[in-house]
Amino acid sequence: MLSDSEGKNAVNLARDTIEMFLESGKKMQVSGLPEVFDELRGVFVTLTIDGELRGCIGHPYPDSPLSEAIIDSAISAATGDPRFPVVDISEMDNIVVEVTILTQPELIDVPPEQLPEVIEIGRHGLIAKDGFYQGLLLPQVAPENDFDAIDFLNHTCLKAGLAHDAWLTGAQIYWFEGQIFKEIAPQGEVEEEKFNSCCK
Repeated sequence: MLSDSEGKNAVNLARDTIEMFLESGKKMQVSGLPEVFDELRGVFVTLTIDGELRGCIGHPYPDSPLSEAIIDSAISAATGDPRFPVVDISEMDNIVVEVTILTQPELIDVPPEQLPEVIEIGRHGLIAKDGFYQGLLLPQVAPENDFDAIDFLNHTCLKAGLAHDAWLTGAQIYWFEGQIFKEIAPQGEVEEEKFNSCCK
C-alpha cells in the first residue's frame, strides 16, 4: 500500500511525464523518489475530461519498477490509446490524472457459475483471457457504471474481444485489487479514491 504522500508523488509523476513528453518529446528521468517506486508493480494511468475517458493504458502485471511503469503508462495513455486521438498539451489544463496501483492478478479458481458470488464490486478488478484474447477492467469501473458482478464479468469479456458470456464457456477470469489516487480537479490536490465493497 502506498501512503498518501506516495500516491501524490505517483499522480504528479504521471502528469509531469505527460506534459514533458507532449512539450518536448523527452521522457521523464526521475531520482529521489520513495523506495516503493523501485518495487515491481502493475499500474494503470487514466485520463478524464469532465468525467469522460480520454485515455487509459497500463501494465497489468508487475513487470517494471513502479516509477518506470508510471512513466510508460502515462505516455501511452496520452499518446497511444487507440480509442482516442493523441492528447494535445492544451488539454492538460482540463484533464484529471488518475493512477491505479495493482496487486498481482490471480486466477479465480471456482466453477464459472460461482464467479458472480465471489467477486466484490468496488474491490476487485478483472482480467478475462482466452488464447490470444485478453481484456482488463479496473476495480473502479464497476461502481462507476453501476455494474453488478454479472455485468462486470460480461463487460470484461467484451473488452477482451470475446462473447459477453465467455466467462461461462471457458475463458479464464483473474482478479486483482487496486489502490487509486486521483486529482480532485485538473492540476488539483490528490486524494485516494475508495469504493465501498459490496457483493452484488
